[in-house]
Amino acid sequence: MGALTLFLIAGEPSGDRLGAALMAGLKALHREVAFTGIGGPMMQAEGLTSLFPMEELSVMGIAEVLPRYFALKARIRQAASACLAASPAALITIDSPDFCLRAAGIVKAARPDLRTIHYVAPSVWAWRPGRAANMARVIDHVLALLPFEPPYMTAAGMTCDFVGHPVVADPLATPDEVALMAGPSPLILTLPGSRKGEVARLAPVIGQVLARIKSVHPRARVALPTVRGVADLVRDLSRDWPIAPRIIADAALKRAAFAAADVAIAASGTVSLELAANGCPMVIAYDMHPMTLWLMRRAALIDTVTLVNLVSDTRVVPEFIGGRCRADLIAPAVLAALADPGRQKAAMALTMDRLGRGGEAPGLRAARSVLAAIARDGGHVARA
Repeated sequence: MGALTLFLIAGEPSGDRLGAALMAGLKALHREVAFTGIGGPMMQAEGLTSLFPMEELSVMGIAEVLPRYFALKARIRQAASACLAASPAALITIDSPDFCLRAAGIVKAARPDLRTIHYVAPSVWAWRPGRAANMARVIDHVLALLPFEPPYMTAAGMTCDFVGHPVVADPLATPDEVALMAGPSPLILTLPGSRKGEVARLAPVIGQVLARIKSVHPRARVALPTVRGVADLVRDLSRDWPIAPRIIADAALKRAAFAAADVAIAASGTVSLELAANGCPMVIAYDMHPMTLWLMRRAALIDTVTLVNLVSDTRVVPEFIGGRCRADLIAPAVLAALADPGRQKAAMALTMDRLGRGGEAPGLRAARSVLAAIARDGGHVARA
């Protein structure tokens, strides 16, 4: 395989992280590789020039997408046109299926021979199982983060490799870094999400939870890591919290906060795995537009949304979703986790082992899978 050009699309911070690790792995395995597409700061640091700011794509849910429908449609066409113009060896889409798979569909219709690879299998085991068959119309190969996902993808007609979850390769805080967040009173990690809609709904609830915690732990401290794109909103919405948060953007301080925290209040998502990697007990809280929540509940196939619960096959992490995302319910669970953290720790350790802790770095495994998919039979995958 000679010089290699790849077109990548990521739509949110978690995808940016996956894409950056994949790019690093590809550079380690292939001498001549170039990248173009859409990504955030981490992918840009690995050599990607983004067509437009990735944050434009960080929206979720029907009610949230509708006001931006035409702008997103234009960006989909722009991404597909840029991919076709670049004539890459493969299009690699990373999570954000509403955007990515539509762009892949345009590309595949124009260039059926172009290899299409999607990183992060759709959670068909959780809801809308028909998504795998729909995805197979435009995607050849899938990189799965969870060990039980490949059979769902291959049954739909795609090839799929479990490449491990990137959280197992994330650097943990050093003792010196942890010391930066150390203190005599409990440290509460607050994680209201990486999308503006998530933050807007959850930040006020967290403030109410903190008021209740302060009555029991008056000297409790709060750390509030944030990401580019929602940092200003986070600062604004946390200004009146009863415990003033330490807002953190620095990577070393974020690692320290995750390692030093006694408990976390977190939005649903992959952040639960980052907490598990650090052995930090957590309470999951999440709210969304009522229409989006109603549709998702009608389609749900599982009784938990927390990945630690799913991968460990336990239900030790408490969840407060939708109508139950209330301070009077969440605060007692936070206080219980502070009082008895051991209950969650075994499940968190098992989760990390099942996600590939101790093996080859997921970014490198993903890169091997991408190169094999491109080389396999000219990259063509037969479909049923």
